[in-house]
Amino acid sequence: MDAKSRFILAAVMSAMMVFMVTLLVTFLNLGLRPDFLYQWTKAYFIAWPVAAITGFLVMPMARRATEKITRLIG
Repeated sequence: MDAKSRFILAAVMSAMMVFMVTLLVTFLNLGLRPDFLYQWTKAYFIAWPVAAITGFLVMPMARRATEKITRLIG
């Protein structure tokens, strides 16, 4: 996978995961208060770039680990 494809995959995948995780954690921590949407979007836009960059950087390592694990159990 070339770097451009890896970046797009990391960005899309992390956007979806961070969406759900920040939504759930914000709800569990704050409940449905008047500023819930603001607090959730603030958490989302802080967490998403961190997750996207992390995903981009660790994807090759995760792929190698996945291949090794599947060889061991297969």
